[in-house]
Amino acid sequence: MNNAYPSSNQLEPAAIAARIDRPLVLVGLMGVGKSTIGRRLAGALDRSFVDADEEIERAADRSVSEIFEEHGEAYFRDGERRVIARLMEEGHGVIATGGGAFVDAETRALVLEQGIAIWLDCDLDTLVERTSRKNTRPLLKTGDPREILFNLKEQRSPAYSQAQIHVVTDDGPHEATVARILQELAAWQ
Repeated sequence: MNNAYPSSNQLEPAAIAARIDRPLVLVGLMGVGKSTIGRRLAGALDRSFVDADEEIERAADRSVSEIFEEHGEAYFRDGERRVIARLMEEGHGVIATGGGAFVDAETRALVLEQGIAIWLDCDLDTLVERTSRKNTRPLLKTGDPREILFNLKEQRSPAYSQAQIHVVTDDGPHEATVARILQELAAWQ
């Protein structure tokens, strides 16, 4: 029997976690909340959490911005792919990726084959507001952030849309977004 809605016990985080046999990989533009939501999702599922950008910075002993400035985006994406592959192989439960990671065809193929990609998405105004809180975003340092984010959203959405799960975030409580992800996971499985 295939119901359109999961039964209430299927929405229990423990029941969902028991059925997940691979990493959950959060993808989407900068500012959608991959790290914040990822930590909470990992907590709800009693899984480990890791932020790929933090792991890249630790491995390189420099910030993502410094890597971009010194070596360029192509160099960064190659290292990012290797770090994400390692994190998935190590069996981390929830992995937050950088905004451009899933756009890279090789990284996307790896994630889709070995993980469950969850595209976190939100509207442009929310992205602009959230990303204005930090000045550490290398792609936003070269012009009008709203225009850059609009263009990135247009360019990257076709790649993000290949994720197995799509959840729209908003300015509501993070727990509400986690609940939507859990509901999508229960329905997807």
